[in-house]
Amino acid sequence: MSTARSSLAGKVVFITGPARGIGEATARVAAARGATLALVGLEPDRLARLARELGPAHSWAECDVTDQRALERAVAATVAAHGGIDVVIANAGIATNGMVSVTPADALARVIDVNLTGVVRTVRATLEAVSARRGYYLLISSAAAFAASPGIAVYAAAKAGVEMFGTALRFELRHRGVAVGVAHPSWVDTDLVRDIQQDLSSFRKLVAALPGPFGVVTPVAECADAFIDGIVNRRRKIFVPKSVRLYSLIRPVLNSRIADWVIARYARRMIPVAEQEVTTLGQSFGAHSVERTRSGGALAVLPDGKGEHDGADQREHR
Repeated sequence: MSTARSSLAGKVVFITGPARGIGEATARVAAARGATLALVGLEPDRLARLARELGPAHSWAECDVTDQRALERAVAATVAAHGGIDVVIANAGIATNGMVSVTPADALARVIDVNLTGVVRTVRATLEAVSARRGYYLLISSAAAFAASPGIAVYAAAKAGVEMFGTALRFELRHRGVAVGVAHPSWVDTDLVRDIQQDLSSFRKLVAALPGPFGVVTPVAECADAFIDGIVNRRRKIFVPKSVRLYSLIRPVLNSRIADWVIARYARRMIPVAEQEVTTLGQSFGAHSVERTRSGGALAVLPDGKGEHDGADQREHR
C-alpha cells in the first residue's frame, strides 16, 4: 500500500477502550499514520500516559461507555479540541472467566452492557459529528459472532449483536455518506486473553483443540495493522487473521447438527472441569479487570454459582 493511501493525516479518530490491548495498539498505529487521537475509556493514568507518548496533538477523556452523558461530554470535548470526528473505533469490551452456570447474573449482564449496549451508545453519541464529516465507524465484533464455543455464551451473544447492529447501521447511514465496518478478530494476544490463559487450563486446552485460526493467538500488532488498513480503505468487514473470512462464509456448517454433535462431545468433558476451575478461582474477571484493580473490589464466584460484590462493579476494557 502506498504511503498516501495508508495515511490518516488530518483525521480525528475517537477510540474507546484504548488503555491497553487492541485499543492501545490500534491507537499507536493510527497516530503513526498521522491521525489525531481522542482516547476515551477507563484507567485514566494509562490514558494520560499514552496521550503523552503519542504527542501534544492528542487528547484523552475518562469515560465509561455505558454512561451516555459521559460519552456525550467526551464527544463535545473532542469536537471542541479537534474540530470534529472522522473515525470512531468502538472497541471497549470485556469478557468473564466462566460459563453461565458459575458466573453471577450481574457479571453476565455487564458483558452485554459494555460489549453491545456500549457500542450502540458510542455510535449514538458520535453520530452527528461523524455525519458532518461523512466519516467511518469501525465496530469491534468477534469471530465468536459466528463460531461460538462452550464457555463464551454471553460474549458471543453480545458480539453477534454488534455484527447485526453494524450491518443494519450501514444501510441507515449510507445516505449520510457515512461508512460502517465490522471487525471479527479471533483470539488476540491481549491482557484479557492472557488472563484467561493463565487462570484456566481448560481454556488453554480448548484453544489447542480448535481448528484453523480459532486455535491460534494473533499478535496484537497484526490485529492493529488490519484495523487501520480497514479504516483507511473504509472496509465493511475486517477479519483477523484473514483466514477467519473463510469460516464466516461457512457459518451454516459451523452451526449445523453435525457441528453440534462434535462440539457437544468435547463440551461434555470440558465444561465440568472448567466450571470447577472457575469456582475454585473465585473471580468472574481476570487480574487486569479495570474495576477490580482500581477499587480493590471483586465480583466473586461462589461454590453454588451465585455471586456477591465486595464493593466494586467489574469492568475490563481490552
